[in-house]
Amino acid sequence: MKALYSELNALLPQTSREPLTLPDQLDEAAKYIKKLQNNVEKKRERKRKLVATSASDKLNSTGSSSMSSSVDHFVPTRMPTIEIQETGPILQIFLVTSLEHKFMFHEIIRVLTEEIGAEIIHAGYSTADDAVFHTLHCKVEECDYEAKSKISERLKKFVNGDY
Repeated sequence: MKALYSELNALLPQTSREPLTLPDQLDEAAKYIKKLQNNVEKKRERKRKLVATSASDKLNSTGSSSMSSSVDHFVPTRMPTIEIQETGPILQIFLVTSLEHKFMFHEIIRVLTEEIGAEIIHAGYSTADDAVFHTLHCKVEECDYEAKSKISERLKKFVNGDY
């Protein structure tokens, strides 16, 4: 059992240098597992939305109108979409564009770093057909909730062409 507890503890992210008691290790493991489950659920929901977006784009590009109008209304044809999540000082930005709108990702990074002073923690992308899925995590120091809301609104206006 001692070896299994040690193996379990080795799988947990180390938040402090002090060794934890066995009950504390089990509590940390339970919290970490719940956190991972929440992350998986969020990613599944995000994937579901992206798959729906991709399917709608394919149907719209082929001229098929068999899909219901509620889906057509939910996902604009070939228009970039942005989703911004705020978690403390971290902004998580998810941008979906077509290949012809890929410059937006670079402009969003420029705005965040030069105009706002955000620190980019992670930036990445993947492509599927002619859709480009961008992810960006940045840290915004000394910024209150209202300022972060203004940043989010500015980025959304830029993506929607209202700048």
